[in-house]
Amino acid sequence: MAWNEPGGNKQDPWGGKRGGDGPPDLDEALKKFQEKLNGMFGGGNSGNSGSGGSLLSGIPIGLILIIAATIYGIAGFYQVNEQERAVVLRLGTYHSTIGPGLHWNPPLIDAIEKVNVTRKRLHSTKGTMLTEDLNIVDIRLSVQYTIGDARDFALNVRSPEVSLYQATDSALRHVVGSNVMHSVLTEGRQAIASDVQSRLQQYLDAYQTGILVDKVNVEDSAPPSQVQAAFDDVNKAREDEERVKNEAQTYANGVVPEARGRAQRMIEEANAYREQVIARAQGDAQRFEKLLVEYQKATEVTRERLYLDAVQEVMANSSKVLVDIDGGNNMMYLPLDKLMERSTSAPGYSGATAISPELLREITDRVSEQVRRDVINSRTSRGSR
Repeated sequence: MAWNEPGGNKQDPWGGKRGGDGPPDLDEALKKFQEKLNGMFGGGNSGNSGSGGSLLSGIPIGLILIIAATIYGIAGFYQVNEQERAVVLRLGTYHSTIGPGLHWNPPLIDAIEKVNVTRKRLHSTKGTMLTEDLNIVDIRLSVQYTIGDARDFALNVRSPEVSLYQATDSALRHVVGSNVMHSVLTEGRQAIASDVQSRLQQYLDAYQTGILVDKVNVEDSAPPSQVQAAFDDVNKAREDEERVKNEAQTYANGVVPEARGRAQRMIEEANAYREQVIARAQGDAQRFEKLLVEYQKATEVTRERLYLDAVQEVMANSSKVLVDIDGGNNMMYLPLDKLMERSTSAPGYSGATAISPELLREITDRVSEQVRRDVINSRTSRGSR
């Protein structure tokens, strides 16, 4: 006999009576679940729907599943910006690294951690450190870095940026401890920054932090304030030393080329004088040879010509001429300077007129002729006596 037929005492298959200590009624459980859903979505009280209004009869279970699936699917969409990379963890294990764009991952199964890989990050540190020559310096340094590997940055190290801070201090102290104080405070700062960057990147790669160091700058380096005055005196002495060296080098650069120029000029003048003397001697020798040939052909004429040329050359450089008469005590004075003044004061004088060779030769001929006449007259008068 079925448990729900007349005379069966309304016993259920589990051997208990309805409303007793047996399992709960399925319709009642679904009804309570529907009431909770109505409360969540703002619906009315399901108790007013009557005794036959269950969840299966009020809202289809398929519709509920569709709504739940839609909400679940929408919740899985997310956007990755151009500057970011998304690290996907599936059930707590690394799955993949996703680039920019719209993506979907199942919620509650995949965990997404976004990492900005293009933003320039800055870390600054300062400290008092000991140099190789046992001096103390104060250094302020800054590190610019980006995220090179999103997976390593997100998963390998618990606090990668804290590791960066500690590695920076370690690298800086190692490099400063390997240099002397003068190099750290003056011209060696750029080299120190380069060494710190190289060593810091080695540390970060060994830790697998995924951080990429872009640039390291030594912003300031100075001795401790207690010895600043003494250090300023040392710097001033070094500056004076450099200034004196530069002045000496400048003087040497001015004197040496000038002396070399004068020496070269003297050499060139000597060479020119030598060439001039040689050329003049050769010319005189050639002229003498040609003159000798002419002299052998016409001795008297050539001798007279040589005499006249010599007189002309001498008188051209003299403004006064004295002519001695052979056999007499009279001396003839020829005022060439007065003749020159007359020629310059003559009409038509342009201011640049001088005694020409032709005029001088004419005057010489007249003087010679007059001297001969005077000599002949003097001899004649003596013979008549």
